[in-house]
Amino acid sequence: MKHIPPSALARSFTCPHCAAISQQEWWGRTWDDGCYGNLANNDLRIGKCYHCKKFTLWLEEQMLYPSTGTAPTPNSEMPDNVLKLYHEAASIMTQSPRGAAALLRLSVQVLCVDLGEKGKNINDDIKSLVSKGLPEVVQQSLDIVRVTGNDAVHPGLIDTDNQQVVAQLFDLVNIIIEYMIALPKRVSGIYSSLAPSTHAAIAKRDAP
Repeated sequence: MKHIPPSALARSFTCPHCAAISQQEWWGRTWDDGCYGNLANNDLRIGKCYHCKKFTLWLEEQMLYPSTGTAPTPNSEMPDNVLKLYHEAASIMTQSPRGAAALLRLSVQVLCVDLGEKGKNINDDIKSLVSKGLPEVVQQSLDIVRVTGNDAVHPGLIDTDNQQVVAQLFDLVNIIIEYMIALPKRVSGIYSSLAPSTHAAIAKRDAP
């Protein structure tokens, strides 16, 4: 799903409320209660989504409400325990990109437990998943989030104070969920709808 990060005074972006890419209507005020015709001169800005009619509140370039931040909408198949950490990371992304990176690393570690791993060492969990046939693109995504999250706690070569760098981690977490949970679930649903005779023919084909 395409995601256009919310931005103050932008004509359209992915609404943090309804997740639709929608046109935005804007109003502005200044601290002295004045209202300029040029919205760029206003300190306080209010955007209204044409799709869901809900509002965003901004202080200059920083979105104050809702507190979900400008991260992509989480994958609908994201487990609740992972989703909680994802939302927490999104809520502090603007104020603390480093903290958001660390939380996303934790969300991946929690996800590994949901995928049947021990959860004690994320590196060992990824290695185990690879031995079970983990696709390379997912392995790379997991390792990027792991390494970047490590650098957030133990500073290294990755600039985890950079919002753009950390924003990419949210995309990667969604990619991991898509490959490991959402896609298998969709394929399994379609496969189970095949006729019993088709299942029998496939089983016969694949028998030793």
